[in-house]
This record gives sequence, C-alpha cells and structure tokens, in this order.
Amino acid sequence: MNRKYLPLLLLLATALAVEVVLSVCAPVSVFGFELRDGGFAQVFAPRAEAQLCEQSATALPSDSAAGNTIEAPVDTVRVDTTIRTVLIVGDSMLEGLGPRLAAYAAANDFTLYSVIWYSSTSEYWGRSTKLSDYMRRLKPDFVFICLGANELFVRNIEQSRSKYVAKIIADLGDTPYLWIGPPNWKPDTGINLLIEQHAAPGCYYRSAELVLERAADGAHPTHDAANRWTDSVVEWMSSHAPVMPPMERPTVATARPKRVFVHSPQEK
Repeated sequence: MNRKYLPLLLLLATALAVEVVLSVCAPVSVFGFELRDGGFAQVFAPRAEAQLCEQSATALPSDSAAGNTIEAPVDTVRVDTTIRTVLIVGDSMLEGLGPRLAAYAAANDFTLYSVIWYSSTSEYWGRSTKLSDYMRRLKPDFVFICLGANELFVRNIEQSRSKYVAKIIADLGDTPYLWIGPPNWKPDTGINLLIEQHAAPGCYYRSAELVLERAADGAHPTHDAANRWTDSVVEWMSSHAPVMPPMERPTVATARPKRVFVHSPQEK
C-alpha cells in the first residue's frame, strides 16, 4: 500500500469508529446539532436488550408475578337466616352455656330449647332414644351438643365410646350442628380427639385449652366464664362453621331458653 494514503485511511477509520459509538448510544447533541443514527444500533441493540431481559428474569423472585394472582380463601361460613328453632343438648355444662345462648336467641329472633341430662355421657345418649325423640318433637333447624366433661378420664375411650359418639351424630340426620367440646380442667384420655374424628369439618369446637375461672367444684366454669366461653364459640363459628344461625352479639348477658328439659342421672 502507498504510504501517502495511510493518513487518509487512519482518518476514515477514526471517523467510522466515532459514528459507530454514537449510533449505538442514545441520540447525542453536540453544540445544538443532533448526530443522526447511522443504523448500527439495529445491529447491536437486539443483543444488548436480550442480555438485559435475561438479567432481569434472573434477578426477580420467581413468585413476584404470581403473588398478585393468588386468590384469597373463600369464606365458606353460611349464616342461615331461616333457622328459627335451635336445640342444645348435653350435660350439666349447659347450666352455663344455656343462659348466654338464650340471650343470643332473643337478640337474633330464634327459639332455643335446652335439654340437660345431668352427669350424662356419650354412652348415655348413644344408648337411649332421647336425642332422636327430641329431634322429632321439636324439629330443630340447628343443634348444639355439649358432652364429654364426664368422660375426660375414661380408659380405652376410643374402644368404649366411639360407637356412641357416632350414634349421636347419626341421630341428627341432615340437621346442621356444632359439638362443643368439654372445657378440660385436667388433660383427658382422648375424648376430645375421639369427638373431633367423628364430627364433620367445622362442626367441632375444642374447648380443652380455654383458660376459664372455675366454680367451687373446680370443674364447672363460673357464670361469667361460661358467658365468655359461649362468646368464644360464636366467634369461632363465624369463621369455621359451614352453617350457623344469625348470632349478633346480644346487649344483655343472659336470658331464659323457651323451655328447659331436665333429666336425672338415673334415667336411661
């Protein structure tokens, strides 16, 4: 190559290099004049953009987009305003639960009947026809059961009481219910677990761990504690029970059920 053309070639090469750099970058203004795109950006930009997308995908958390599409759990609790007759059956714990529940009944325009069978157990109710008789007689739209306090310390509870717990639930037929577990004052031998295994989802309230003031016998909650116990049951139902009566908080502490049926421990 003729040496006299070398300075010219170097000048052209330098000018070309400057054009490439300016073209790849964003438009540049120099002394008020905008340097036009020479077309080189279309050659290099796709590759640079692809690399940027790859880096962004790696940096973002894998669930960053999915977090906005996860639906909140559907509230499955159904407050049934057609419930007009409610029955509560059980042992002496109803002396505390019944009056507070009757206050809810008065405040929410449903009728409450209470059946107290003193010292009764699941075996008492499972062997008898009392529950099925009351179901036919009163035709309740909803049933509360409170049993188990007299069975906290029964040995081999599953073998001895499972069929009776199942019988009690079967006697309810299709009527919605809630079984209120016993308010333990000592650890039990399995009655809570047994009832929970038989009850339908959302139809068993475990009271075993509640901290309640007790009456002189050390077992039954005081009247105030029983009221709070009832309130805790209602609050739990509002987010767990598949069906429940309307249960707006009453303005009075207690009331009287429409009628209380009482059975002695000697009855079978």
